[in-house]
Amino acid sequence: MKVYTKTGDKGTTALFGGTRVPKHHIRIESYGTVDELNSYIGLIRDQEMNPLYKAVLIEVQDRLFTLGAILATPPEKEVLKNGQKRLQNLGLTETDIEYLENEIDKMETDLPPMTHFVLPGGHTTVSYCHIARCVCRRAERLATHLHEEEPTDELVLKYLNRLSDYLFVLARKLSLDLHADEVPWIPRK
Repeated sequence: MKVYTKTGDKGTTALFGGTRVPKHHIRIESYGTVDELNSYIGLIRDQEMNPLYKAVLIEVQDRLFTLGAILATPPEKEVLKNGQKRLQNLGLTETDIEYLENEIDKMETDLPPMTHFVLPGGHTTVSYCHIARCVCRRAERLATHLHEEEPTDELVLKYLNRLSDYLFVLARKLSLDLHADEVPWIPRK
C-alpha cells in the first residue's frame, strides 16, 4: 500500500465510515489537534525523566489514539449496517479519567501549594509539558465546538480537560524533580 492515495488532492478527506468532508471541517481540526498533542506527548516521553511518568505518558498516548478514532467517527456512522458498533473494542471510560486524577493526586503530594501563576519554562522538558498543555486546551476547545455541532462522547471532553490538568501538574513536578526554578508571575505596579 502506498502512503499517498491522491484522494485528498482536492481538499477533502474521509472520516471513519467513508463520509468525505473538507480538510478544514471542525471534526478534522479536532482529531488533527489530538494527533498533534499525541506527538508532543511523545516528545515529552523522549526526555530524561522518571520511568513512571513515561509509563503514564504511554497510556495517555494510547488513549489519545482512541479519542482520535472517536472524533473521526461521525454519529451516523457509529453503528455498522449489521448493528455492531464501528469502534466496538475502543472507547473511553470513567476509569481512564480516574487514572489521570490519581496520577495528579500522587504528584501533588510532593508539590508545594501554588501561591502564584507559573511562567512556562525553566527546563526544556518542562517547556514541552507546557506546550503540550496548550495544545491539549486547543484540542478541548475544538472538541467542544464539534460537540455543539454534532454531539460526541462527553468523555472525550472530560478526558481532554483532565489531561490538560495532568500536563500542568507534570510540568510542576518535573520542575521540582529537575531542580528547575519556577519563576513566579510578578504583577506590574
